[in-house]
Amino acid sequence: MEKDNEKQEIFSERVRAGKRTYFFDVKATRSNDYYLTITESKRLYKEDGFVYEKHKIFLYKEDFDKFVSALNKTVNHVKEELMPEIDFSQFERKEEHTGEKKTEKSKESIETETSGSDIDTELKWD
Repeated sequence: MEKDNEKQEIFSERVRAGKRTYFFDVKATRSNDYYLTITESKRLYKEDGFVYEKHKIFLYKEDFDKFVSALNKTVNHVKEELMPEIDFSQFERKEEHTGEKKTEKSKESIETETSGSDIDTELKWD
């Protein structure tokens, strides 16, 4: 059940990347203003089992274009200037062809497993 102070989630996209999972979530404020949260969830082993370390970024609508532009410029610089010999699409194909069985966990089950034992760092832009 959603708490009164939690923001409503509108859309969610998950990207699995080895021990990390990235969540891109669109949320709405009470006044129907929209923003994006980007969460990195990293599985770590501790003495008592696995825990998930989480880092979250809040991205507001007025910064969407600047953020996407800077991200594209940075990624393209790495691909074209620093590592032009690398075929980056091979990494996507590698995941598709591994045949590994991947267990599906929802963000909610990860958050439940980590309650009280995770590290949550929130970065906010002005």
